[in-house]
This record gives sequence, C-alpha cells and structure tokens, in this order.
Amino acid sequence: MKRSFASDNNAPVHPDIMQAIINANNDDFVSYGDDPYTLKAKNIFNKKFGVDVEVFFVCTGTGANVSAISHLIKPWQTVIAASTAHIHHDECGAPEKYTGSKLHTVNSLDGKLTVSQLKPFLHSVGFEHHAQPGIISITQSTELGMVYTPEEIEEIARFANQNDMYLHLDGARIANALTSLNISLEEMITHTGVDVMSFGATKNGLLMGEAVVFLNPELARGFQYVRKQSMQLVSKMRYVSAQFIAHFQDDLWLKTATHANQMARLLAEKIRHIPQVKLTMPVQTNAVFAAIPKEIIQPLQEKYYFYVWNPEMGEVRWMTHFNTTEEDIEDFVKCIEDLLETSNK
Repeated sequence: MKRSFASDNNAPVHPDIMQAIINANNDDFVSYGDDPYTLKAKNIFNKKFGVDVEVFFVCTGTGANVSAISHLIKPWQTVIAASTAHIHHDECGAPEKYTGSKLHTVNSLDGKLTVSQLKPFLHSVGFEHHAQPGIISITQSTELGMVYTPEEIEEIARFANQNDMYLHLDGARIANALTSLNISLEEMITHTGVDVMSFGATKNGLLMGEAVVFLNPELARGFQYVRKQSMQLVSKMRYVSAQFIAHFQDDLWLKTATHANQMARLLAEKIRHIPQVKLTMPVQTNAVFAAIPKEIIQPLQEKYYFYVWNPEMGEVRWMTHFNTTEEDIEDFVKCIEDLLETSNK
C-alpha cells in the first residue's frame, strides 16, 4: 500500500516512542501504575499544564471520553456536543450506553460550538419532564479540522460554569491544535476553564494510550473506580507511561504535529491549482476536505486509502501525519491529475 491519507491512526508508531517501549521492557515493575515511569509521566503533565492536574492513563480515545463523561454526569442529565463530534458519530453509542444519559447534538458547519447555540438548552432547566443539561463537550481540533481559540473555549467554559455544567474537551488531536495557534497547553486549556479533557496521543505517534486529565483535582475524586469499571485500567501501565515520557521529550509531540499540519497545508496548496478540485474547508490542522469528481474517487482509493466524507457532493477527507513526506504529497497530487486527465478524454 502507498501512503494512506485516510487517518493519522494509520501512521506507524514513531521510532522514539517504540524505543521507549523497548527501554521499559528490561525489568519487573509494580503493575497498575505504581511504577517510576507513570510517576514521571504524571509529573511531566503537571509541568505542561502549569498546575497540579490529576492524570489517569487509559487505553483508547473512546475510553477516555466515555469514562470522563460518565464520571461527571448524572443519569438525568444530557451531554451537548456538535453533530460531527466523535462521541456522537464514531463511538458506537458508548457514551449513552455507559452514562445512561442523553446526547444532544448541535448542527455546526465547522464542528465548533458557540454560546448562542448552547443557550436554547437552558429552556429545560428546572423542568422535571426534560433531561437537564450537564456537560458540554467540544473537540479540539474538531472533526472538520477547525481549531477553537482560547477566547472561544473560555467563553463556553464561563457559560458552563454559570449554568452548573461541566466543560469536557476531546483532545484527540490536541497537539495539532496547539501548533496551529502556536500556543501552550496553559494558554489553551489551563487558563480557559476546561474541567476535564481527553488527552490524545495515538494519532500523533503513540502505539496506544490516551489520558484523562482533570484540571480541578477535586473533580477527579473516585475516578480510579470509574476507570476500572470502564475497563481502561492497564495492568502494565509503564508501557503507556513510557510512551508519554518520550512523547514530551524535547517537544517531540509538537514537532510531529507541526509536520503533520505542514503537510496538510502543502497538499492544500498543490490541489488548489486543480480546477476540478475544490477545498470545502479551510486547512488549519492536518485535515484536508475537498470535493472531487465522483468518477475518480474509486480509482484514486485503489491507489491511496482515504475516506469519503460526503458521497452526495463527492467530498473526501485527506489526513496527513508525522510520517507523511513531501514526496508522498507530490505523488498523490500527480495521481489525481493523471486520473482527471484520463477521465476527460
């Protein structure tokens, strides 16, 4: 298979991450997180966030989202998210199954929520026949590759706090968002009022492993039991923790995300000059959305794996990652041009 443009999940494990796993494999250590690797990784998280946070390592992004949300919500409450949100589209109903709560979605052209879109949900407050709003969940960067500014996050966090709700942030591609805006975790998360976030890293070079991060340690009380019940407690946790240590070492996580974003911008620049291809979203991170002639989708997929986002309009999604090269981009664009030329004959 040639380079995949389907998902950053398809990328290989970064060599430094793989080496960290190997290095952690040399001796016996206490299981379930009582090991020096996990302690070191947690200390690094505190430094990155600039405050003492409570960090819990888990296996998957879905596990991080579901366990974090289920810990903070009551069964009679709702989770409000964008209609494109991963917790709505791509988690097989797990948030609703494990929380016992409703998931309300808001239509959004860029995957971002605004306070004006959230205010109508307050009409249910205090009315016992309606589920009560409990958590607002936003994705950074969104499933459409767009990025919330710190000001936008802070406005939503303030709204949530004023109305007795929590703000959850799905950070599956948090590093891509940070490098897009060239700001720190403190600026984007710590100082904006996020209550809990799912800290993603698998899409940015890890083999497996995500983290649930509580910005307010008081909110984390009892979460260790939720993690266990959610089947997200890793026995040999040092292998997850060691990956995060390497992930942060010398800002590897930002370098890999920066490269992925740059490759997406390069791809966008190359296809912008092809008349039959139209970008359907701005390119802010490592996602490129474009409408292409439907007749070339299948032959192009036979050479490069990618997803069709909207079949009716021929919209596709192309994702880049830390291992995408300029040559990959050149070859991919050349293939598109050749297929278009053939289809026009």
